[in-house]
Amino acid sequence: MSKRKAAPTAAEQKAREAYFTASQRQLIWQRFKKNKSALIGAWVLIVLILSGIFSPFLTPYDPTIAGRDKEYMNGPPEIPRFCDENGCSLRPFIYTTVRERSIQTNFRWVTEVKTGLEDRRYLQFFVEGSEYKLFGMTFNTHLFGVDKGQIHLFGTDSTGKDIFSRTFAAINTSMAVGTIGVFIAFILALIIGGVSGYYGGWIDSVLQMLTDTIRTVPAIPLFMALAAFIPDTWSAEMRFFFISIILGFIGWPTLARRVRTHLLTERNQEYVLAAQLCGASSSHIIRRHLLPSFTSYIIVDLVISFPYMVLSETALSFIGLGLKDPVNSLGVMLQNVTSADVLLNYQWYFIPVIFFIVLVLAFVFVGDGLRDAADPYSDSRK
Repeated sequence: MSKRKAAPTAAEQKAREAYFTASQRQLIWQRFKKNKSALIGAWVLIVLILSGIFSPFLTPYDPTIAGRDKEYMNGPPEIPRFCDENGCSLRPFIYTTVRERSIQTNFRWVTEVKTGLEDRRYLQFFVEGSEYKLFGMTFNTHLFGVDKGQIHLFGTDSTGKDIFSRTFAAINTSMAVGTIGVFIAFILALIIGGVSGYYGGWIDSVLQMLTDTIRTVPAIPLFMALAAFIPDTWSAEMRFFFISIILGFIGWPTLARRVRTHLLTERNQEYVLAAQLCGASSSHIIRRHLLPSFTSYIIVDLVISFPYMVLSETALSFIGLGLKDPVNSLGVMLQNVTSADVLLNYQWYFIPVIFFIVLVLAFVFVGDGLRDAADPYSDSRK
């Protein structure tokens, strides 16, 4: 005798109704929340982006040559502590450091002066320092500092610039280059892919020939030629925008192909025919009907393309074809870790490398999570 299935409870009925009446955005968010690695990556990405945007406030010093510490060049990280052999304190502190050189080995090292409590330098919050601009306004308040001298959490480079301040400023610069490049690639992909997929025929053939041509251009020889073209008199800002534009102009073919493929499928649907019979123009149908039908997939592609833009900027700056000093970017900072002297004696130069790896991995995890969440059949395969 078969058992009768129990009637769903009110909560289950409400959850079922919410599922079937949810929008595509809500369904994607529900699937995305189930992916723990993607969710952690999203939080890490948010923290890094906000840290880059508010880097002038979060960091104690100017990341340019104007904020360098002349007395502490190639200095190791200074880590605040609460206790040592002189006792404990409720406030974190560091000691004054003195650089010395060995006459026998000609090697420099740093020693701490710990003769008494008077040599301690206590950590302070919301201190006044160098001026900076944030959202068009001028401020001079920084999150932390010390009561005497300077503090360098990540150490300093060969010119005395604070690596902690440079790292967060570099994250902001690399993200800005990626944003501009992705925006340009996004616009070109929508226009070229939309026209190619909607009209088809000889228009599609010509545009696909153009797309294949852009995809087959070798990147390294292209950038070497562009680097030879850039005059040395260009400012850092002009070089920044030029690299961003170039990355955008060579990054659109992949997204354009996906837009074209989707439009080739959707252009014969009933709602497109109804819009045509109502007298809607082709641009209106593409803009208001076809593109919104797969907006979620476009967003996923944009997120996935972000780390490749950041990687491209970093690689170009690393080999000397992209941004250069005095611009602070992850690629510019990675140029400093190529010598054996740094590897043997100044290992703190590799701290920005850790942030670069974390940034790229966060983008990859978020992109993979969004790609799985945007797939309506992802639940059925599990």
